Amino acid sequence: MITGDCLRLQLIFMPTKNQKMAPRKPRTDAQRNRERILQVAKEAFTRSGANASLDDIAKEAGVGAGTLYRHFPIRDALIEAVYRTEVEKLAAAEQKFSESLPPIEALRAWMLLFVDHIAAKQIIAPALNSVVGGPSKLFEGSRGQIQGAIDSLVKRAIKSRDIRRDLEPFDLLRALIGVSHVTSGPDWQQSARRLVDILITGSRPIK
Repeated sequence: MITGDCLRLQLIFMPTKNQKMAPRKPRTDAQRNRERILQVAKEAFTRSGANASLDDIAKEAGVGAGTLYRHFPIRDALIEAVYRTEVEKLAAAEQKFSESLPPIEALRAWMLLFVDHIAAKQIIAPALNSVVGGPSKLFEGSRGQIQGAIDSLVKRAIKSRDIRRDLEPFDLLRALIGVSHVTSGPDWQQSARRLVDILITGSRPIK
């Protein structure tokens, strides 16, 4: 969201018809404030759900209430942004792991991160339910990013012959999602992490 100062600068330096306006990047401090607000908001929604105080979030993030509302004019905008940020981090990790790790290790690292994503989704689910229309649209929008990431990682591991050619990427996600739902104890994440290694071992080619 453009701040008042940024808007005034744009009006002062408005290009003529023969000029093209270069895309503006968020100021470093504004981007840093936004990231800090999102991190604090995620923690606040974990503790208090959708009714977490926005003023308290701003205070804990070290910004004024006005700064928070410039980035997120309404509560729903902040709730949605917290979830979207988690999904974006997960999707971006696919490229990072692919560039820095062997194919099978990149797949394993991403699956472990996906376990953390499931935990975050469960944590903010009550808050997401407060968004008008519920969280279904958010979940549907994130599905493509997540599916694209796992597809790319599996394809790379198949090409390197680290895993079987008949492996369906979504089967890996389904198994991890399943363990998060069938366990009622707080240690389900440890079980899911162990399951990652089991799935990786079971996905290797039969010799």
